[in-house]
Amino acid sequence: MIEQTLASQAAQPETRPQPESRTRPSEPRPEIWFRRHIRLGAAVRELWQFRELVFTLAERDFKARYKQTWLGAAWAMITPLLLTLAFTLVFTRFHVNTNGIPYPVFAYLALIPWTFFSATVSGGGMSVVANLSIVNKVYCPREIFPISSLAIATVDTVVSSLVLGILFVVTGVVPHVETLLAPLFIAVLIVFSLGVALIVSATLVYLRDLRHALPIILQLLLFATPVAYGFELMATTDARAILYSALNPVAAVIDALRRTVLFGEQPQWIPFAAAATTSALVLAFGYLLFKRLEAGIADFA
Repeated sequence: MIEQTLASQAAQPETRPQPESRTRPSEPRPEIWFRRHIRLGAAVRELWQFRELVFTLAERDFKARYKQTWLGAAWAMITPLLLTLAFTLVFTRFHVNTNGIPYPVFAYLALIPWTFFSATVSGGGMSVVANLSIVNKVYCPREIFPISSLAIATVDTVVSSLVLGILFVVTGVVPHVETLLAPLFIAVLIVFSLGVALIVSATLVYLRDLRHALPIILQLLLFATPVAYGFELMATTDARAILYSALNPVAAVIDALRRTVLFGEQPQWIPFAAAATTSALVLAFGYLLFKRLEAGIADFA
């Protein structure tokens, strides 16, 4: 009997352990994994439904910024004025080519778009982290926070532009008819600023070191942008002008404003087109990146 049992076991094929499945038993099946699908049309419609919240946040932050200050919104003019004074004292010794325009007007006109860009990126970059109490309690499209920061920067820019009008009267500089093209340049500036703000605000939630690096980066970009000097100093050839504009659209906007408002010339359309293309790509990438990372903002923050 024992011999028959041993013989039957020997006749059976040897069983080997089956390899483990690539998907662990504790994990959900791949077909039920969550995948975030971004529909641009639906996202824009949802953002439009929360437009009143954008203005409410902008009004709240604007009042909080100048609360209990003596000068209030005048600080929006003081900052570019002090920078213009500093640039005038330093860069006039280097004989910056201004095409006969008084240097304070030359520099202040460039500081207006730069200040808008800097304020939008710095304020918008910190906007999500600064509103975590709302993010964790109330549902809303998270991109309303960078957009509200852009609205605040717009108000400050309008206030600071009043000084430019005073400088025109004092120096006798008269804007040319080509100034009518300025809204086109401002639109490109808004698109680029919002795109960068979306990228920074979404990234800063997951990479908090960026909070400390952002002011340094903006300070370095100030000197890499033709605010205190002319555009031609960095773009000595047509190829360099196109590359410089594509890498730094703010530079192309400043050059276009100077040429049209101060010099009465047509802007350099090819470099400006490169800047506009970059701005559109940055906004598209920034919005897609923001919506991709939006789902984990409340959990990670």
